Amino acid sequence: MAYCSKCGNQVADGVGFCPQCGQPQSTASQPAPSAQANPGAGAAPGMAENVAGLLCYAVGWITGIIFFVIDKRPFVRFHAAQSIVLFGGLHVLIIAMTIFTGGGFLFGGYGGLGGFGIMLMLVWVLELAAFVLWILLMVKAYQGEKFQLPVIGGIAQSLAGK
Repeated sequence: MAYCSKCGNQVADGVGFCPQCGQPQSTASQPAPSAQANPGAGAAPGMAENVAGLLCYAVGWITGIIFFVIDKRPFVRFHAAQSIVLFGGLHVLIIAMTIFTGGGFLFGGYGGLGGFGIMLMLVWVLELAAFVLWILLMVKAYQGEKFQLPVIGGIAQSLAGK
């Protein structure tokens, strides 16, 4: 069976148009996308699916939005949605916490042991966790794995559809 290069839907061999989206299909049969055999197999012309999945995380939620809008392959859409939910949420959380501790200089928050100092340490821990997740998710996407984070992965799956 071939797969549509636009929406990723299975298309019977010899069919001229995708029954899902109407995209014209080439007469040559495309191999089924298999993450186990070859992560880049069955990808749309131009960019392998695993490379597009990696790039969904490259600049955090920004590239997640770009790939979510332009790429319709289910693997790429999932990684783009996961990037948006994870890094977008962390970005908003870190900005809010940093604004909250912004008065830290006035109240001794950056050097003191008060609540603002603890909040700033928590911001640093979140930034370190975001960096580790960023590397892990890029590696897993490049390996062709659909690595799903516990809560965020479910939200991303519902956003990506299929």
